[in-house]
Amino acid sequence: MDSLLEVKNVYAGYIKDLDILQGVSLNIAPAEVVVVIGPNGCGKSTLLKAIFGILTPNKGSIDFKGQSLVGLKSEKIVHQGLGYVPQIANIFPSLTIEENLEMGAFIKSGSLTSEKDAIYTMFPRLAQRRKQRSGTLSGGERQMLAMGRALMLKPDLLLLDEPSAALSPILVGDVFAQIKSINQGGTSILLVEQNAKKALMMADRGYVLESGRNRYEGKGSQLLNDPKVGELYLGGNKHSADI
Repeated sequence: MDSLLEVKNVYAGYIKDLDILQGVSLNIAPAEVVVVIGPNGCGKSTLLKAIFGILTPNKGSIDFKGQSLVGLKSEKIVHQGLGYVPQIANIFPSLTIEENLEMGAFIKSGSLTSEKDAIYTMFPRLAQRRKQRSGTLSGGERQMLAMGRALMLKPDLLLLDEPSAALSPILVGDVFAQIKSINQGGTSILLVEQNAKKALMMADRGYVLESGRNRYEGKGSQLLNDPKVGELYLGGNKHSADI
C-alpha cells in the first residue's frame, strides 16, 4: 500500500520527559478514511497535534507524501496539502461565515470566489447565512464551517478531531454524511472520534490506542465486529474531550 501519511514509532507529549504518545504508528493511503479510537486520555488528539506540527515529537518519524513533517510549523504543513480541524476553538466567532472561509485560504492570493462557491455547494446551510457572524451558529453549523474552512485549500488529507462531540444524534448524522462526501470527493480523512461505532462503520481501516500505544488495528468492519474491541471500547460513547 502506497502511504500518503506514515507515522512511525512516535513519542510526544506536553511536558518534558512525560510522553503521552509512546511509540504510536499508523499509515493512511490516498482516498482512505482511517479512524483512531480509544478511551479518553489515550493520546488520540495528541497524535493529530503531532502530525500537524502543534507538537514536535520527541522521537519517531512523520512523513507526508514522502517528506518529513517533523520540525515544520503548522503554517508550513498547510502548504504541503494537509488540513486540520481541532475539536474546540475551530472557528472565529466574531467573523462572518464568509470571512472564516477566507481565513482558511490565508496563504492563497487572488480571488477566492470559486473556492467559496465549492464550500457553499457542499454546505448549503452556510451559503444561506454567509454574512452571519459565526458565533451565532449552532453546534452542527460550526462544525460544517470548520470543515469548510479547512477545505478551502483543497487538502489531500484532512485531520478531524472529534467532529461529532456534543452534537445531537441528528446533527451527528449530518456531520458524518458530510465527512463521507468529502472523502468521496478525493480527500483522505484521518478521523479521531468518540462515536466509535459510527466511525468504524464508515472507515476503511482503524486503529485503537490505549495508554499512548497501538492496541489493535485492522479494517473498520473487522474492528467493529471484534469481540475484544467491542467489549473494551464500543460499549458506550463518551463526550468528554481527549487529551
